[in-house]
Amino acid sequence: MLGYALFATRWLQAPLYFGLVVVQGVYVYKFFNELWTLILRCVSGRATETYVMLSVLKLVDVVMIANLLIMVIVGGYETFVSRIDLTGHRDQPEWFSHVNPNVLKVKLATAIVGISSVHLLQMFVDVQHTAQHSLLWGTTIHMAFILSAAILAYMSGPMLARTEHAHTPAHTHKESDPTAAAPHSTAARTPAPIPAQATPREADAGAEERIRAAGFPARKLLETYDEEHPRTFDRDTVARLGKLDFVATRRNVVFVGPPGTGKTHLAIGLGVRACQAGHQVLFATAAEWAARLAGARAEGRLAEELAALDAYPVLVVDEVGYTPFDAETSALLFQLVAHRYERASLIVTGDRPLGRWDEIFGGPSASAMVDRLAHHAEIVRIDGDSYRMRRATAAWAE
Repeated sequence: MLGYALFATRWLQAPLYFGLVVVQGVYVYKFFNELWTLILRCVSGRATETYVMLSVLKLVDVVMIANLLIMVIVGGYETFVSRIDLTGHRDQPEWFSHVNPNVLKVKLATAIVGISSVHLLQMFVDVQHTAQHSLLWGTTIHMAFILSAAILAYMSGPMLARTEHAHTPAHTHKESDPTAAAPHSTAARTPAPIPAQATPREADAGAEERIRAAGFPARKLLETYDEEHPRTFDRDTVARLGKLDFVATRRNVVFVGPPGTGKTHLAIGLGVRACQAGHQVLFATAAEWAARLAGARAEGRLAEELAALDAYPVLVVDEVGYTPFDAETSALLFQLVAHRYERASLIVTGDRPLGRWDEIFGGPSASAMVDRLAHHAEIVRIDGDSYRMRRATAAWAE
């Protein structure tokens, strides 16, 4: 109870972030006040070129500080107070949910350098009215900001690497990192692979049987995923999903990206880990699920089929988007998603964002399906070229 009580004190910080929201409003007022003054002076012909440049720099300065406030408010609140659920929001920024204290410090330092650059530029633009000692001190302070930001950025890399190393089992480094014996090599400086599941192989004799019964087209592991291939890959989220907390909380996982970027590999990897952890998993493509449900409906046992699937804490629905579905089939898949809503987990892979699922599913089911699927979901976006095409092109070149 003492631990829970101490953890609950994090809410004492919530008013601080709402106070920063008020400060954001103050900067909005300051921006438009400065803009209005600039417009009046331009209209009346009293604005010199130097004045216009200085005014624009002031506006840029205000915007940069406001951007920094947004980063601190949103990132700090989610890091230190409570998670903000924006899953499925079309305007969700890429940096959201990836901001931690280490990242905040680096971004804060770089933002201060940017703001200091603007202030220094204002001094040099208005050099005729700026004292020489002010220019000297302004330049010195700016260089100190640059040096401190560079040191902080340099230190953040080793700190993060040590943190990840401390949370990775020792046997994982020995088995999955052949460069461990050469710490000074280039490969040793690359990010560590996704940690392997910290479960002894002999802990569950039925794991292999569950993996075979799951119907995976091939056996894939999270830690063997080629993280260097995609241009955009959220390694931290996938590593967190590898702990399988989403199964216990009955949340969904959605992998979105072009063909050949490893979505199925990651989905199978999560499924294999779930099997090793004692969960039953069932894998099929979206077309195969549609055919299975259509067959159950034709036999008059659709409700029984959906109830029978409750025995599987994890269902994998692969290749959503590769085959369009008519309204009738879409309604069947909607029933699958709706039946498992807040009851069990789905792992879904698709080639397009949830907001474009109306291109795949006919009828009115698409929006309702997305609503239920994304409400409690981790959405992982992967961007890059096809891994299979890359290998084929390399083989042709050789």
